[in-house]
Amino acid sequence: MSFRPSQIRQRLAEGSAAHGLAIRVKDDAVFEFAAMLGFDALWLDLEHHCVSVETAAAHIRAARAGGLADVIARPGNGEFARAARLLEAGARGIMYPRCESAAEAAELVGWTRFPPQGHRGLDGVSPDNPFGLTPAPDYLRRANEEILLIVQIESPNALCNIDEIAATPGIDFLMLGPGDFAASIGVPGQMNHPEVVAAHDKVRDAARRAGRRWAVTCFDLDHARRMREQGADLLFHGSDWRILSRAMQALVAEVRAIQ
Repeated sequence: MSFRPSQIRQRLAEGSAAHGLAIRVKDDAVFEFAAMLGFDALWLDLEHHCVSVETAAAHIRAARAGGLADVIARPGNGEFARAARLLEAGARGIMYPRCESAAEAAELVGWTRFPPQGHRGLDGVSPDNPFGLTPAPDYLRRANEEILLIVQIESPNALCNIDEIAATPGIDFLMLGPGDFAASIGVPGQMNHPEVVAAHDKVRDAARRAGRRWAVTCFDLDHARRMREQGADLLFHGSDWRILSRAMQALVAEVRAIQ
């Protein structure tokens, strides 16, 4: 069995955008089902959610069984060893939150890419390998080629360092974290606040200057279209929980109207 390639990178090679969904429901079946539906990326958040590495590994396995979607795992800030273990479990990418400097971005690269690009340790029988069936030289080369590292900018300080962060070798995507950025400047929940919009533009422009791609969280389809027109290559369209919430609220309103 050969090394599993990245679906996101395949979309980019075709000149298309990649589309993803955050999965909040802690059930392997949801990950498997979402992959079956054809999403390119599934966002697995371990910063905010009470998910162990073992549970995350089961979610990743289910997604890989369901389809071609890349699991993009998000550890907590500074959890570099955890990020490496998530890759061993089969996550195709890491979304790193609250990056503040180029030095921090470089440390992420070091932990998650094999030599000569980094110093990630080699486990020869991990699901990522898969289980030793890919010869080590081929595995290291393919893993370095296919991994996706997304660095999130979530504070004014990080925004000041954006060009240095973007220039870090091994970083693939820049991404504004609009929720945390809005909170950090005293306007929590105001995703369309002028300062948040300006921060997004700075992240986008820094990515362009550095020859990086950029990712975005989309609020609705009109927003997604605008972001794609601006050059976003990886678009996340909310979460399964948000979809469930809207559908159930609509159903409650409809059934209450039945007299």
